[in-house]
Amino acid sequence: MDRTERFYRIEQMLRERRTVPLGEFLDVLGVSRATFVRDLEYLRERLNAPIEWDRERRGYRLGEPGERTGHELPGLWFNASEIHALLTMRRLLAEIQPGLLEPHVRPLLDRLNGLLEQGDRSVGEIEKRVRIIQTAQRAVELRHFEPVATALFERRRLNIGHFNRETGATLSRVVSPQRLTHHRGAWYLDGWCHLRDALRRFAIDALTTVEALPEPAVDIDPARLDAHLDSGYGIFSGPAGQYARLRFTPQRAQWVSRETWHPRQHGEWDEAGRYLLTVPYADDRELVMDILKHGAEVEVLEPPPLRQKVQEAIADMASLYRD
Repeated sequence: MDRTERFYRIEQMLRERRTVPLGEFLDVLGVSRATFVRDLEYLRERLNAPIEWDRERRGYRLGEPGERTGHELPGLWFNASEIHALLTMRRLLAEIQPGLLEPHVRPLLDRLNGLLEQGDRSVGEIEKRVRIIQTAQRAVELRHFEPVATALFERRRLNIGHFNRETGATLSRVVSPQRLTHHRGAWYLDGWCHLRDALRRFAIDALTTVEALPEPAVDIDPARLDAHLDSGYGIFSGPAGQYARLRFTPQRAQWVSRETWHPRQHGEWDEAGRYLLTVPYADDRELVMDILKHGAEVEVLEPPPLRQKVQEAIADMASLYRD
């Protein structure tokens, strides 16, 4: 039997009997004493199993309830979301530079390693066989991220300088931070802009200056935040008021039909095997980019302004390749 099966058998034997002698464990498990000792150490140290040696009865037993923290035996393997979350958390923790958090991060890393090292699989073997590739990451300066996060949790206003990549202008604004959002490799600050008296979303990597202010931040109802910032398509804010209807070729439909473009999307198949996808949007910039990446495999059916905008983008693109 493999290591995980042994863990469950050890637990079963301990629960069925008050004490279990070492020799009986070795006979049932079919392992050497050294292997059993390693299994026992792993159960105690990594999984918090309350296994104790009873001197009087000359055997192992489970500790009384409450003597140790609760424990849980590992499953046979993780599902897709679990392995992604565990490896991502481990990578983020491992990348933290030495500092004040180091003593607190080490126990978290040890616990993650314990969860990942199931059966005979080591963390090194898992990371060698399972890769998480992140592209188009946009670096955020620590000198900007730290005061933003501090003001967010202390509920204080911020005076920020924000660079607009489209106009090339930098504008100073006073913002009441509401939350941080991570989207497609970039961090954003969702906040109430006191200059515009409206909710706005700012890319943190576009901040040129950040200054914490003593004034308390204005709190916006979370439902209002969701309605204004997250109901549209992608990262661009604004309540969704339009719907894009896209038609994908039968070949490309095999991929797109399994994708989630928006929580409130609707998909259906036509008689020709093409996939019709309907998504809400407020600002079409990110939507146009996602449409264009599918090239001739997708057609915008509605609305006409979106269809025209994609046509113009295709024409501009084609002009770059004329001899």
